[in-house]
Amino acid sequence: MNKYDKLLPVCPLCLREIPPGVPQSLHHLIPKLKGGKHGPTILVHHICHKEIHSALTEAELAKNYNSIEALKAHPMLAKFFSWVAKRPANFLSKVPKKRRI
Repeated sequence: MNKYDKLLPVCPLCLREIPPGVPQSLHHLIPKLKGGKHGPTILVHHICHKEIHSALTEAELAKNYNSIEALKAHPMLAKFFSWVAKRPANFLSKVPKKRRI
């Protein structure tokens, strides 16, 4: 890569690049419904974002999973992020609706 190449953003959860045209989302670390409307956000792959919201409630996100480290430490999410990290950046898959444990 030379100095004129544009650096691509990297999903902080699966650590894959997010190239142009790949579905992406801004995840509010504290859900908007729980007071995080103007709080910090992270840019993530849309598939990673959907997995977060299929695994955790808004209340769980606000109370216990409001940082990148906490999200990556959740057992089910950690397994998913490890699995999806082996896929190409443009990988898409259906995420089941609610898989909360």
